[in-house]
Amino acid sequence: MIATYVKVMRTALLPVMFCSLLAGSSAPVTAQTPGTCSLTVRVTGIRNASGNLRMTLRRSEDSIVESRLIEIDAKTLTAETVFDKLPPGNYGVAVIHDENKNGKLDMNEMGMPVEGYGHSNNPERRPGPPKFDETKFTLTQTSKPIEITLIYW
Repeated sequence: MIATYVKVMRTALLPVMFCSLLAGSSAPVTAQTPGTCSLTVRVTGIRNASGNLRMTLRRSEDSIVESRLIEIDAKTLTAETVFDKLPPGNYGVAVIHDENKNGKLDMNEMGMPVEGYGHSNNPERRPGPPKFDETKFTLTQTSKPIEITLIYW
């Protein structure tokens, strides 16, 4: 009797289990890896399309996650980039408009920038760079957009 019961259970349960596994594995996989985030950075206030933007993503005052060159959209005078697969945490973004493509923020003889620059949280214009604490934000969402408006002196 037990042997008959086991045989019935095998023939009845195996197809059901197989179908449920098959149905579960056919669902599309579109989500990011658990625990990772995406950051979209949009830069506005660019005065011309000369050169490119140099952007640096940081986790602290001393650590650079990634630096990249970004092309400027000549029609809209904006630029945008996406940083993917970031762990949640605090970040800050710094941008310079490297108009002459020499790889640095050029200054005049008085030490004032002659090219545009900006930071996350858009701190006010003043002499000297802002502290990291003024520019940091917390990335906890799967996807977060921020906008940085460039400053020209």
